[in-house]
Amino acid sequence: MNDTPSPATVVIYSGGMDSYTVLHRALREGRDVHALSFDYGQRHARELDQAAKVCRQLDIPHQVVDIRAIHGLIDNSALTDANRDMPEGDYAEDNLAATVVPNRNMILLSLAIAKAVNIGAGRVDYGAHGGDHVLYPDCRPAFVDAMNAVAGIANFEAVDIHTPYLRASKAEILADGLAMGLDYADTWTCYRGEALACGRCGSCLERLAAFAANQATDPLAYAGRDA
Repeated sequence: MNDTPSPATVVIYSGGMDSYTVLHRALREGRDVHALSFDYGQRHARELDQAAKVCRQLDIPHQVVDIRAIHGLIDNSALTDANRDMPEGDYAEDNLAATVVPNRNMILLSLAIAKAVNIGAGRVDYGAHGGDHVLYPDCRPAFVDAMNAVAGIANFEAVDIHTPYLRASKAEILADGLAMGLDYADTWTCYRGEALACGRCGSCLERLAAFAANQATDPLAYAGRDA
């Protein structure tokens, strides 16, 4: 009998498709997963609700960190300012730049690294992926490499920032999750927090395209579409 404890991992878990897949991938590796979510004053809490539900079902530790006090520092984004129009259309720098939240991933990673050090975890997982590179600088390999270097020297014990899908597309992430038998009804992707996903924002369109590329049906219901 092996009494060696499983290595601990802190997973930054938003409740969206990518982090949902990362979470399950870490579990499949046999990791002792600690899910970490953040309330930073985003326009809605649908993803956080999904994250809490999934963690209850999986019976894994889940902490939601309230950092809404910094909202005034990062409110220059359509994702954090409800008074700004939410852009629609496919992911592209010219029409979705308004969804960039200033310095978001550096802030969230710093806090996740602190938790990892606090509980003796050697790794932080987050779902940066290749499809985000065109728009979000803090999802690009250069950023991850730099943060990994800092995480290696900022504390007495180094923490590894693990990004299994850093060079993968959304369709490839979904393919991996479908191969694991994951149910993506337990995720929320839409930038809007309405009863149904809008099907028009960049996040919805990217999600729908990923399902189409995998010849699979999205289990979420969309406004103006048959359920």
